[in-house]
Amino acid sequence: MGLREWLLLLALSVLWGGSFFFGKIAVGEWPPLMVVLSRCVLAAGVLYLVLRGRGLDLAVGGAMWRSFFAMGLLNNLIPFCLIFWSQTQLPSGLSAILNATTPVFGVIVVHLFGANERATPLKLAGVLAGLCGVAILMGPDALSGLHASLLAQFAALGAALSYGFSGLYGRRFRDLPPLVTAAGQLTATSVMMLPIVLVFAPPWALPVPSWQAAGALVGLALVSTALAYVIFFEIMRRAGGTNAMLVTFLIPVSAILLGVGLLGENLLPRHFAGMAAIFAGLALIDGRLFRRARPATGV
Repeated sequence: MGLREWLLLLALSVLWGGSFFFGKIAVGEWPPLMVVLSRCVLAAGVLYLVLRGRGLDLAVGGAMWRSFFAMGLLNNLIPFCLIFWSQTQLPSGLSAILNATTPVFGVIVVHLFGANERATPLKLAGVLAGLCGVAILMGPDALSGLHASLLAQFAALGAALSYGFSGLYGRRFRDLPPLVTAAGQLTATSVMMLPIVLVFAPPWALPVPSWQAAGALVGLALVSTALAYVIFFEIMRRAGGTNAMLVTFLIPVSAILLGVGLLGENLLPRHFAGMAAIFAGLALIDGRLFRRARPATGV
């Protein structure tokens, strides 16, 4: 990747790391379900305008729309609800660290359910390191019985697992422009979320959000979702999906810096030790560092 691609990657890590910062503020005043709906509706609207500006539309047929609904469930509805609920109990930085296990679960899902795609020994070692990192993160919490903090940590891991399944399912959208896929799945998620919100978190019963919470909702939708998708797909177009996934290493760092600097959060030493183990696992899964370390063989 050139300088432009690295700058885009850093910008993306800040935007997606910011989603944990914005989410923490938003769920302080509104229930997670309403935060998810607001995020998806606003982001879908902005992406639709981007599509129209590029001469694209969402006329893709009924079968593809059914796939959008399935993808929206796996990639948005389930993980967003779990992450935002976890943030009612956890620091935003810890939620981001747990979410960084997404590639770990992705390897497991592809290994178990992908067609003829068995994980390599290097990737399996990465999975083991990542799971060790999770064990370090949870520490004594995992042995002290179920409580709100432990359930929240499992919720954040459940979100990462859902993202793992969405990565496998999302391969069917290869022939669609990425922005069409993004706008389609966010639109489908909005449709699914609406009745859930009307039943469990009716808007008319909610307080009017403060300007801080309203700003967080707008930032979450427009900056950390719509703009982030545009940058992510630009990185994929210019540098490929493998390079784009390097953002996984950077998101927790951005989230921790924002949480500590602006929200006054504190993380325990074991959280940083767990993050280091997860990063080691991601490096093993990515594999590039180890390929470069091998001696070159001449012909």
